[in-house]
Formats: sequence, structure tokens, C-alpha cells
Amino acid sequence: MDTEAQHTERDRSSAPEAGDKGERSRSARSARPLTRFSRLSVLSWRRAGLLYAVCAVFVLLLSHFVMQPFQIPSTSMEPTLQVGDRVLVNKLAYRFGSGPERGDVIVFDGTGSFVQETLAENPVSAFTREVFAALGLAEPAETDFVKRVVGVGGDRVVCCDKGGRVEVNGVPVDEGYLHPGDVPSEVPFDIVVPEGTLWVMGDHRSASRDSRDHLGEPGGGMVPVDKVIGRADWIGWPFGRWTSLERTDAFSGVPGTARMPGGAHG
Repeated sequence: MDTEAQHTERDRSSAPEAGDKGERSRSARSARPLTRFSRLSVLSWRRAGLLYAVCAVFVLLLSHFVMQPFQIPSTSMEPTLQVGDRVLVNKLAYRFGSGPERGDVIVFDGTGSFVQETLAENPVSAFTREVFAALGLAEPAETDFVKRVVGVGGDRVVCCDKGGRVEVNGVPVDEGYLHPGDVPSEVPFDIVVPEGTLWVMGDHRSASRDSRDHLGEPGGGMVPVDKVIGRADWIGWPFGRWTSLERTDAFSGVPGTARMPGGAHG
């Protein structure tokens, strides 16, 4: 009797153990796919992160050396460019021997010409802003400007003639790109552009701080050619304004060298 009882007890206790092993086995089997899925998920995220980093580096390099979006922050170039437009700046336009020409819309660093003092900025915020600006997602630095070239090295630029027009090398220029209602300039000037520099003005003359506003400062409002970042060739955003910026023919009759009749030069 005792022996049977002992056997019975052993049989009763062994059944749950077998069940426990079965449950553990099923749990282990069900856990394996989750583990594999987790590993695949981690690998996918890593690959996605690596791909994103490669793409970001490629875009930043492209923006730095070839083509950079530039967000228009003001009305100074209306109607050609409007606030919020993203223009694509061709950084290769002047890299192979050619230089800015009259009528070009350029982006330039105004340090030393339009901005006399170096602006202090937190290094971290400056880096962050540069990254976002390089992608066209933030306004450019306060030292970056977009204007139209009106005079190149050697040109004599005068305003205004009897018809109220700007003259370049003695030839009046019909500036059809000006903002409606604007005059070429309410400020008279008569200057000769030094070699290696540019005389630039906004298309919205009454709302533009340009070379005219810096005549009495060091550099006389002239922008060094080596400070030019590139030529604005396209409006890339918004899509409704997606177009190329065609070169104006307003300066087609201007001779290549300045004619220097008597008068004040500056």
C-alpha cells in the first residue's frame, strides 16, 4: 500500500512538471520570433539612420560647393523675388574664369562692404543656423545679401539723367525689372566702380539698402568680387513660382569699358 501510494504521489507530481516544461518550451518558441524581429528592427533603424546621415552629408556638400538654397528675407528685390522665396544659388557660375555681369542677381557676403563690424554669434546657434540655411529652411546670416549687379569694375554709374534713368558708361538703362511705382534712385550719385568690385542695387529701390547707402563708408558701398557667393539662377520654392531667373537685356547697349567724361567720380 505504501509503495502504491508513493508511486501515486510521484505520478501526480510528475504531470505538472511535464506541463511546465511544455509551457516553457512553447514560451521559448514564441519568444524566438520576437527576438529575431527586434534584431531586424534595430538593424533597419541603423541602416535608415546611416542612409539619412549619408544623404545629409551629400546635401550639405552639394549646398556648400555647387548649389545652395537661399531664403529671401526682405522685400528689397521685389517684384523679381518675394519674401519667403527660395532661390537656388549657382556657386559654380563664377568659378571658371567668368565674373559677375551687369544684370546678374547675386548673393554675397557683405562683411566689410555692407556690414562694417563682424557680428558676434553663439558658435552652436551659428552652426545650427548654417545647417538649416544651407537647406533653405532658415533665413541666411545677417551678413548675406541678394542684389542685382548694376556696375562692374571700370564702369561709371550715374543717377540720374534728364529722363530720371541710371546711366552706365554714358548709356541710359531702362530697368524694366524695377518695382512698380519706384524711380531708379531718389539719391543722386556719380561713381566709378574700382576693378575687382561691383556696384549693386535692389529692384525695389525705395525699400532696398544697397550700394547707395554705403557711399560714405569704407569701401564706398562696393562689393568685392571675391565676396560673391554665387548667382541666383532659379526660384525653387514655392512651386507656384518655380522658374529660372533669366538675364535681363537692360544692359545690352552698355559698352564694355567706361567712358569717363568730366564730372565727379567717387
